[in-house]
Amino acid sequence: MPTSTPIHADPSDLQPADLPRTGPSRTGPSRTGLSRPIAALIVAGVLGASALVGRRNAPDPSHPRTRRWYKRLDKPDFTPPDAVFGAVWPVLETGLAVGGYRLMRAPAEPRRNAAVGLWLLNTAMIGGWTELFFRKRALDTSTVAAGAMVVTGAAYVATAAKVDRPAAGLGVPFVAWLGFATVLAAGIGRRNESRS
Repeated sequence: MPTSTPIHADPSDLQPADLPRTGPSRTGPSRTGLSRPIAALIVAGVLGASALVGRRNAPDPSHPRTRRWYKRLDKPDFTPPDAVFGAVWPVLETGLAVGGYRLMRAPAEPRRNAAVGLWLLNTAMIGGWTELFFRKRALDTSTVAAGAMVVTGAAYVATAAKVDRPAAGLGVPFVAWLGFATVLAAGIGRRNESRS
């Protein structure tokens, strides 16, 4: 009865197809991204927590003291109306959500892990900035934080581009808005030095 591998064969003559298939492959265990539900839960949890912090500090009618303080600030002429901020942030956060989800679904490897880490850092910094600017009213510190977010946001886009170009592209508007927000925060800080 013929066999695919003769019993007397030298092990060095065996082909990969002749080797037994038990346990992990010789190249190591297969590494895949997170499952759809887990990735979605992480994205929703992280962005949800950031949104809760931002909402707690928002200068809207539910926070009259914060609203009065913000309205009294001397702002540059290029400051958008409040409605623009309300319209822009959901779009930016949706882009971040889709980008983060795509990255978490990508196979785990060092560049993907770095991109996810930068995504987590940037989403956490969104809520942190509102804490500095609106709650602590630290205008100079919030300007520095906004500038730091431009740097970390650009690093996120550059790193994500090596893993998932659509995820990186969805982060570009976020970085552009952060650049504008940094200029705006610096202008507000200069005009209101006595209030910082």
